Amino acid sequence: MSIAKILQERSSTRAFLDKPVAEETLNTIFGHAQLAASNCNVQPWQTCVVSGSTKDKLKAKFMETLMSGAAPNPDFNWTPKYQGVHRERQFGSANALYTSLGIPREDKKARQMAMIRNWQFFDAPHAVFFTMDKYLDIMGAVDLGIYAQSLGLLLNEHGISNCMQGALGQFPDPVREILQLPEERGILFGMSFGYADDSADANNTRTDRADIDTAVAFYD
Repeated sequence: MSIAKILQERSSTRAFLDKPVAEETLNTIFGHAQLAASNCNVQPWQTCVVSGSTKDKLKAKFMETLMSGAAPNPDFNWTPKYQGVHRERQFGSANALYTSLGIPREDKKARQMAMIRNWQFFDAPHAVFFTMDKYLDIMGAVDLGIYAQSLGLLLNEHGISNCMQGALGQFPDPVREILQLPEERGILFGMSFGYADDSADANNTRTDRADIDTAVAFYD
């Protein structure tokens, strides 16, 4: 399948089958992802793939953290608030999801429960945490974005669905504790992946894209 076709057909998946991806397939996909571009070829990504009991421990720890009322304490700067058209698109994305789930705007509790599903990995059999040395800051974040997009496309090429999740970077302490990561390593964001449950309402969510005329300028 061409990259253009994958981009046309992919969407964020928020419900998965209880069907792990074969280890050989994972090794192939993550091996190919190592070919992703990076500034000066520094390859800053330290990719943590969790499955099985480790994933379940993280899920339980996330739930414990959330239920305690702890505030997010991300390793990197998540403070900017969307403005203007970016905020409109953010609201549009949320509205598309909650409409698919049949959750009305006024049902704040149901929306909160839908949000919590992020830290349950949407019941995916696998999740990835994209980590890097904290000192790398924005340059490392650019490289991790390139790597994550390459990985996502490779997964889709193999029929494996995924959902990129900024939420998985909001509470880094449980990840650092369970995966025994050094303090100098920061968790930027994560991704849940596996085989999509096509019968789930959440997976009917679709968002639009800006026209090329508003996003791209060509200069001769």
